Amino acid sequence: MTARNVSYWITTGLVALAFAFGGVADLARFPDVVAGFSHLGYPVYVASLLGLWKVLGAIAVLAPGNARLKEWAYAGMFFDLTGAAYSHASSGDPAGKVLVPLVLLGLVVASWALRSGARALSYEVPASAPSIEQGELASAKG
Repeated sequence: MTARNVSYWITTGLVALAFAFGGVADLARFPDVVAGFSHLGYPVYVASLLGLWKVLGAIAVLAPGNARLKEWAYAGMFFDLTGAAYSHASSGDPAGKVLVPLVLLGLVVASWALRSGARALSYEVPASAPSIEQGELASAKG
């Protein structure tokens, strides 16, 4: 196993654990979750929706194949964590509550960046696609 592969699995494992446990806590509506959502001004029912998405995202990044689904899961994690950091910052919470989602976001980005080609979308240009020769675009009028 290469260092990159080990780094991928460590970051991905930490991300999956954080999202799985956070999702279960949201779905169970633990008292801390209810208090946190209320403090941030969100209705408590949003916890159930976010909890479901978090659990599904954790499963998606660990499951083999489904590169497009993984991309959506990583995007959802990005939106969730940036939204959490912004919500905590906007509500006047201490820096620690803003930094925790940003640190986790760093792990999400690392996991995404370290994934192998088999876990990433391929963006192949079809052979039949028109090509633009060098200088052709500069001389185009339009």
